[in-house]
Amino acid sequence: MDTPDRRVVINVGGVRFETYARTLQSFPGTKLASLAMPDPGDSMDYDPQQNEFFFDRNPKVFGYILDYYRTKHLHCSDNMCRSVLMEELSFWEISYLQLSHCCWLKINTKSRDLEDFMSWEGTAENEKKNQLGQTGNIDYSWRGRWQPKVWPLFDKPFSSLASKCVSAISLLFIIGAIVIFFEEARVHSAIMNQSVPSYDYVLHSVPQELNLKKASYLPYLELLCVFWFISEFCIRLIFCPDRKEFIKNPLNWVDFLSLFPVFIELMSQGQHQQIEILWKVLGFLRLLYILKLFRFLLHVEGSLVLRVLSGTLKDISREIFVFLLILGIETLFFANLAFYAEWSGSSVQDELFLDIYDCCWWAIVTLTTVGYGDIIPRNTAGRIVCSMAAISGVLTIVLPIPILVLKFHHYYSIALAKERMKIHRSQ
Repeated sequence: MDTPDRRVVINVGGVRFETYARTLQSFPGTKLASLAMPDPGDSMDYDPQQNEFFFDRNPKVFGYILDYYRTKHLHCSDNMCRSVLMEELSFWEISYLQLSHCCWLKINTKSRDLEDFMSWEGTAENEKKNQLGQTGNIDYSWRGRWQPKVWPLFDKPFSSLASKCVSAISLLFIIGAIVIFFEEARVHSAIMNQSVPSYDYVLHSVPQELNLKKASYLPYLELLCVFWFISEFCIRLIFCPDRKEFIKNPLNWVDFLSLFPVFIELMSQGQHQQIEILWKVLGFLRLLYILKLFRFLLHVEGSLVLRVLSGTLKDISREIFVFLLILGIETLFFANLAFYAEWSGSSVQDELFLDIYDCCWWAIVTLTTVGYGDIIPRNTAGRIVCSMAAISGVLTIVLPIPILVLKFHHYYSIALAKERMKIHRSQ
């Protein structure tokens, strides 16, 4: 009986489904539509005794596909794997684009979570490879014998009691170098403030020499700390598993460049005319002492937070660029608006809103809700513009915060799952 009311029995993975031929003909050209034909062909596994077609496929997914033929809407469960669904849809010759919007959103969100998880998996594997270094070649020299013992002392501060002691000593020397750096800056600033006359006199005469005499002991204390940094850097360079990876690490460049400021200062004591310029340059270089603390931060559990934060910022880099572009447009807009709203030709107005550049500074401070108060509007029009800028700045800054929080929570949950999986595998 080849009528539309003919019943068709389909056995999928041991589960029997029964429907009408007219239901299967809802989407002509598909595999199920061919089952409703009078002669489905030899390619189909048909059992004449049971009067059914057999397919060794996923019966759960087929239930959703059969409902699609009945209702013209393709839905799936929340816990459905996207790869399994796409494979089954491809077998039954149904496009994945036919999936309903509600289910498409759920499936693709979970797929994105899986991709993010796999990206963290790849990141962890790369870190593991970088830590292992060149383990394929066996080194029988003295370096090869001592490398497994010495390298963990300086690179894995929590691996043993000795490594903890080495890390504590290194941390004390870094803190000592930072304190000496701050003390030198304080002494120099105090002496410079004692000089009275002109700016040129402050830069080119007696206070600089007085500064060298007053703080002459500080460079030698700093030199003691640097000697530890030199020995630590040389040991890490000698016993590192992979020197190429060692050179590529920016923190190792920080360690290397932080060795020079104290030597430059000790060799330049006689150059009185350039000591102020050197003091500023060396001050910037000594900021590397603070960056050395990042090495300890990366070895504690907080490194997980840093990795999550870097991954979050990388993922929303396009949103950050758009936010900065909007902030720039608002800055130029309100700066020009405030300039013409406040301009009246009086001396007071000229001091506050001297030009467009001063207005841009005021706009940035107002839009970011910092509000130094160094430039303030005086008339009614300027205050209206300032109010608009402040409200616009609040809205501009508040809107991206939920994006950052949600992304950070998303990546943090993935990172925690990865860490738990690593712990279970090691047990």
